Amino acid sequence: MKKLDWYILKKILGVFVFVVVGLVVIICVIDFTEKNDDFIQNQVSRAQITKYYLTLFPYYAILLTPITAFIATVFVTAKLASQTEIVAILAAGISFRRMLIPYFAASLLIAAMSFVFMGYIIPDANKYRIGFELNYLKKPFFYSDRNMHLKIADNDYIYIDRYNNQRDIGYNVTLEKIIDEELVAKINAKRIHWDTATNKWSLKNWQLRELKDGGEVITSGGAANDMDTLLNLSPSDFQNKERLQETLTIPELNDYIALQQSRGAGDVQFYKIEKYIRYMQPFGVIILCFIGVIVSAKKSRRGTGLPIAMGFLIAFIFIIFFILARAIAEAGTMNPILAVWIPNILFTAVGLLLYNTVPR
Repeated sequence: MKKLDWYILKKILGVFVFVVVGLVVIICVIDFTEKNDDFIQNQVSRAQITKYYLTLFPYYAILLTPITAFIATVFVTAKLASQTEIVAILAAGISFRRMLIPYFAASLLIAAMSFVFMGYIIPDANKYRIGFELNYLKKPFFYSDRNMHLKIADNDYIYIDRYNNQRDIGYNVTLEKIIDEELVAKINAKRIHWDTATNKWSLKNWQLRELKDGGEVITSGGAANDMDTLLNLSPSDFQNKERLQETLTIPELNDYIALQQSRGAGDVQFYKIEKYIRYMQPFGVIILCFIGVIVSAKKSRRGTGLPIAMGFLIAFIFIIFFILARAIAEAGTMNPILAVWIPNILFTAVGLLLYNTVPR
């Protein structure tokens, strides 16, 4: 890269960091003023609050990355245009396409950083942040589903009438082993309880029926004769799953999707959409930066105000399209991958059309 490339690259990255820090600090200050009463009421310590905002800051920073990168690109390019630097660059024989290289490098760097943080770093930070919010800012969670049927292994199924997540106890439980569409064994129990000492489930007042060649064999155990059993199930499956997808890294997200699919769960689609968005957003950074250069490359007699205002308008439109695309994907009315990528596809087309209007 030449001096000109480094000159533009440093300006974009510098403004990007400034915009991110400034915008997220404002958001965190507003957030603190809204939640301060809850902190006082729940007697949250300063250390806990500090740690909460140390995890909240990067969350908002990465969430707003496409918009902040776009704003930084528009600001830098509009400034270059207003100072006639772009005219000088083109007059020196450098094509507009060649001038895009430092912009592409900056957007690629920001996009790569965004992907790494979204996929592997922010989810781990979200484990504390979301847990903090559920503990201190939300009402206590009570598991309310009834008549649950789950597949917990290739041949094993479980039925639970109701579950108390405060005591980790399930009531009226049935475990079935079915091989080649034939029932091999069945356990009925009045209760199933999680034993924290052994990290296993304990069945109380159980009856086991085994179907063998010689006939049916029935064994049972009373209140004093519990049966310990190891199941592909844990108390965490009955805890509050609000925004659980935000706490999973990409490998954890893939494992959880596979697990829920094996159980026949109906909420798999939401986790798939989360994964698709994590791959979509970095490309959105590159596309928006490309559009940002185009809309602000022309010198305006009105100064930099008009291009920056146009930049904010385009950013606002992109946010609307992103929200609509996610809603369409979650509604299941369109292929989720296609739905999630609608903003990128549309804005790529807009960028290519606008490209024909820039000075060369």
